[in-house]
Amino acid sequence: MKYAIVEISGRQFWIETGKYYDFNRIPTELGKQITLNRVLLLNNEGEILIGKPYLDSVKIKGKILEHLRGKKTIVYKMRPKKKTRKKQGHRQELTRVLIEDIIIN
Repeated sequence: MKYAIVEISGRQFWIETGKYYDFNRIPTELGKQITLNRVLLLNNEGEILIGKPYLDSVKIKGKILEHLRGKKTIVYKMRPKKKTRKKQGHRQELTRVLIEDIIIN
């Protein structure tokens, strides 16, 4: 099994080929190819490569499928005994990326 651990948008993801992942909004057009180069770890059929901090010889190719919005999160603030209440919603802007290939140079 071939997988990689990648840092993107401040978070780390376990990436496998042929699957899609939702990242924070990436400002590019739909259908465009992107390259992820912040690879922290690569497992290539049992051979493990660890970066210090990144692996320069590994690139991950992906394709942007769609831009979407995440599930709504409710933020509720209340001050007791003051009759002040504030209810606010938030939906995170996301980009769905299909991972096509993990390339080792």
